Amino acid sequence: MGYMKTAMLMAAMTALFMGVGYLLGGGAGLLIAFVVAAGMNVYAYWNSDKAVLRMHNAQECNSQVHPDLQRMVHQLADDAGMPHPRVYVIDQDQPNAFATGGNPENAAVAATTGLLRRMSREEVAAVMAHELAHIRNYDTLIMTITATFAGAISMLANFAFFFRGGRNQGAGGVIAMLAVMILAPLAAAVVQMAISRSREYEADRVGAEICGNPMWLASALEKIQGFASRIDYDKAEENPQTAHMFIINPLHVHKRDKLFSTHPNTQNRIAALTRMAQESGISAPAPQRAQNPWG
Repeated sequence: MGYMKTAMLMAAMTALFMGVGYLLGGGAGLLIAFVVAAGMNVYAYWNSDKAVLRMHNAQECNSQVHPDLQRMVHQLADDAGMPHPRVYVIDQDQPNAFATGGNPENAAVAATTGLLRRMSREEVAAVMAHELAHIRNYDTLIMTITATFAGAISMLANFAFFFRGGRNQGAGGVIAMLAVMILAPLAAAVVQMAISRSREYEADRVGAEICGNPMWLASALEKIQGFASRIDYDKAEENPQTAHMFIINPLHVHKRDKLFSTHPNTQNRIAALTRMAQESGISAPAPQRAQNPWG
């Protein structure tokens, strides 16, 4: 069901983009909009992961830098039958994580040092499994494309009045252009956020299957939400366009399932994972945080 909803929302984003192009320049505008979007998507496909990792000053794991995390992620990837992603750590006190990359063969996962300090090994494994689920489901590609479309629609809308407003269109034409300038970016943002919310539920489900215990992920989500609401994440605040990539919104907003939220309500996600655990016969609570879990 998640895939069907995502496909419908992607179709809506594409139609909106083409519609804006047509309003600006008729058939020629539609064609130009398509060419621009294709170029932006090709660039984003090959460079989005590097750009996002640079934004957050991520450091790649190796035999000297958090080797335990790298081994954990690679073992989870083996269990899921996936290629090994690159593994990064971000020096940030707020516990959080994200995945990026155009396909499973060229993907990366990143965790904050706060996640490693504040979560048990089981909870970290569950969070990393969630991110691997995003990669396996091609969510990282979907979100790159929708973010690119949203940016392109906003760009076109901002130039709408420049291209059309100066012509002798009358009051009706000016009003139409103003509507495009205001409503098109708003609609694009709504669709982008709806896609993000849809994919989070599916990644929770698949991530729980990869790590083997839905309650580990439920426990991690509850803790991360609590810390994220109290601990600032300056780089995320500086780059809010990346907020939808994180397992929990790193910004201090969007506490409920509502139109402009990039993430589902955390309690709803926990409830879904709890039901999944009960259906699987798993009733034990998640393990408590161990002392110095990363050595």
